[in-house]
Amino acid sequence: MISTRGRYALRVMLDLAENDNGTYIPLKDIAERQEISKKYLEIIVKDLVKSGFLTAVSGKGGGYRLSRAPEDYTIGEIIELMEGPLAPVACLADGEVSCPRSENCLTLPMWKEYYQLIHDFFYSRKLSDLLRDRAPVYYI
Repeated sequence: MISTRGRYALRVMLDLAENDNGTYIPLKDIAERQEISKKYLEIIVKDLVKSGFLTAVSGKGGGYRLSRAPEDYTIGEIIELMEGPLAPVACLADGEVSCPRSENCLTLPMWKEYYQLIHDFFYSRKLSDLLRDRAPVYYI
């Protein structure tokens, strides 16, 4: 299961992409738009900045912005940064089979296939895809 940490990181990244006007965006603005605690977002953006996904500027006119274009981020890399490996079982967590029973494991092929499906799904989608694919909002 993807935790709030992973989901909120995606929301922050999408918010920054959607509201990019060439300036840094204050965290309080993101928190208000996303209806997420600013305190909780501070923890999340710290990791996003440390990883190089975001750039930050302090002080007046400061805030956050994406370090790359939205089409240069995969959903998989954002989720794995916040959640750790997408592997469904521990023996595949480092990307390699690391179990002494792997030679005789009847379930390993299934787990490998499932892991590949998850990996391919998230790594084939870009941040820009989510922006482009969003449903239009109609006001009646």
